[in-house]
Amino acid sequence: MLPVLVDVLAPVFAIVAIGFVIARAVNIEPSALATLSYWILGPAFIFNVLATADLDPGVVGKVVGASAMAMLVAGVAAALLSGTMGVGFSRLAATVLTSIYGNVGNFGLAISAFALGDDVLPIAGIVMVTVNTLGILVGVGLATFRHGSAWSAIRTAVGSPLALAVVPALLVNISNIDLPVWADRPISLLAGALIPVMLLTLGIQLALMPRAIPDPRIAGPLAIKLAIAPLGAFAAVALLNLTGVAADVVILQAAMPAAVFTSLIALEHDLEADYVTSVVLVGTLVSALTLPVVIAWL
Repeated sequence: MLPVLVDVLAPVFAIVAIGFVIARAVNIEPSALATLSYWILGPAFIFNVLATADLDPGVVGKVVGASAMAMLVAGVAAALLSGTMGVGFSRLAATVLTSIYGNVGNFGLAISAFALGDDVLPIAGIVMVTVNTLGILVGVGLATFRHGSAWSAIRTAVGSPLALAVVPALLVNISNIDLPVWADRPISLLAGALIPVMLLTLGIQLALMPRAIPDPRIAGPLAIKLAIAPLGAFAAVALLNLTGVAADVVILQAAMPAAVFTSLIALEHDLEADYVTSVVLVGTLVSALTLPVVIAWL
């Protein structure tokens, strides 16, 4: 597994570390970079990879289905764990959120490309849109359920720039439209900037987060996100007869640690923010040990 650590994970963690060090050395906020990625670079990436990819609709459907099934397995496991521990609804919701919503953007895209090759980026992009959309729906839905306003989760997820970029990209792909150079080149340049900018943003976000609170109770959601979720993805791709690199991407993306966005949801909605932040920070560090195992397995 040493080559995996050196060739695949080291470059990713190096860029994250640069963002971390910069955030500690100078006064820099991640909000501008996050907004740039969310509104411009992310949609450009999704459009670029989906509009030009050789996609089989059947494979796309299986990728979406397998990703959703892996999230369902992790969510059920988190709910059962919380039920056996007798925790309240807020802790249950926080555990489900961090168990299903993986860092398929900042981490997932880069690690998938480094481990499996740039050709898998269209599939990784589909997984990213699927997990982000469902993660926002479930996360914000659970967080706002106490106030009866889960409808905001649907509006947020469906109206996100990443989701909105999918339809025009697929239309261009299906219609075999060749974009003019003046349009294609700017989109390609912006798309190429997404991965490094997101990794830097992740480092900055981690540096500015509160310290992880030592809490043995985070072992449960960590085990679910880093072990049970990829096993659920493995079962899902087998059930749907999804094979090859598409199956590998689904499994690898399912093995990513909890997304930083889960902490933002928790802070925004007062949903066990310290607990969620601990899962995000510790999970990101522990994934340096678990991801090489998954990659070597694949």
